Amino acid sequence: MKKQYGFYVDLDRCLKCCGCQVACKMEHNLPPLPGSPAGTQGLKWRRVVEILSGSYPDFKKLFVSLSCMHCAKPACAAVCPTGAISKRVEDGIVVVDSNKCIGCHYCFFACPFGAPQYGDDGLMQKCNYCLERLEKGLEPACSNTCPAQALHTGTMEELAQLAAKKAGTRLAASTQPSILISK
Repeated sequence: MKKQYGFYVDLDRCLKCCGCQVACKMEHNLPPLPGSPAGTQGLKWRRVVEILSGSYPDFKKLFVSLSCMHCAKPACAAVCPTGAISKRVEDGIVVVDSNKCIGCHYCFFACPFGAPQYGDDGLMQKCNYCLERLEKGLEPACSNTCPAQALHTGTMEELAQLAAKKAGTRLAASTQPSILISK
């Protein structure tokens, strides 16, 4: 593999504005559920998750922007019976071929991060790292939109250098997710 693209999330900077989530939904025309504000309901290829740690009165509330982790060893691809999920050799991005997907949900149960989602057609869909933007030399919509610069995209080498300034670490899991987090 030539390089591996991924994400770096600086938890101290996240404002929970959900700009990344809304930008993703708009970029990919992911409709909200009827009657809900734009970007808040329905399919979410990227979502802002609240994490509580510690106990009262010394607890912390953190917000993490999550999507497909474009894992080095994607569990979703390993269980896909039709080969609809693959990892691109040139950049490590995990992609879905909707023409091959049969909607069996095996990938949903295999993914430890809840990335696979299913549209009205019953087929799996997820973050594709904004490949259409990447091919034009643009960064993914989620990181391009973040007003607090809490979400960064790039190669894992670039992101590791950025995260090292704040003692960021790569999320550990058997799938080797391509995400670094600092707090």
